[in-house]
Amino acid sequence: MKKIRLLLVDDENDFLNAYVRRLVRRNVEVSVACRGRDAVEAVKATDFDVVVLDVMMPGMNGIETLRQIKAVSPALPVIILTGHAKSEALVEGMECGAFDFLLKPVGTEDLYYKMLDAIRSRTLDLV
Repeated sequence: MKKIRLLLVDDENDFLNAYVRRLVRRNVEVSVACRGRDAVEAVKATDFDVVVLDVMMPGMNGIETLRQIKAVSPALPVIILTGHAKSEALVEGMECGAFDFLLKPVGTEDLYYKMLDAIRSRTLDLV
């Protein structure tokens, strides 16, 4: 089975470390970025299958990062992840082309299956 290539974007190192360990066990190749600008550069340089993106980050927030990722790679599915259920941010994210969103704390199973759904949707769009 082919590994999933994930870009996980969050400014919380504890979150990144925990999910990298959990997802690697599920045959996911995880790259991480702590800032929006780094995430956009990573998308320019690497062919990812899916991006999981935190909304609340210092500097370039998740919504602006999403806009820039979509400008670089419009078909790349992006899942928004937030600890704050502010509906305005979630609606804006969906309007900017996010595949879906999840609220923190999110279980590894839920995140993994949402990633699979996003990848399948991209595959179906290419057929």
